[in-house]
Amino acid sequence: MKTVSHIPEAWTEISALFEALGDAHRQRILLSFEKNERLTILQIVESSQLSRTAVTHHLKVLERGGALQSEKVGREVFFWVNKAFMLQALENVLDYIKNEI
Repeated sequence: MKTVSHIPEAWTEISALFEALGDAHRQRILLSFEKNERLTILQIVESSQLSRTAVTHHLKVLERGGALQSEKVGREVFFWVNKAFMLQALENVLDYIKNEI
């Protein structure tokens, strides 16, 4: 058994992503997006059983983790899936598993 003194570099950016994806409510929010779709908080709340406050909290966690991106347009904030980041993060983990374990 080897001693691990640090997290592999390929994993450092994704711990927050894994944390964000580790909650069933956040998974449902993420899965509510269709390909290349941008949704407002109101649209997400309407398709959820959660309160607006709860949805806002989960959106912040998903954004902090890199799963979502957002842009404010006028009074609305639009969210979309950050597919490129998630793909790269998961590829980094898979590469580490394939080559180092």
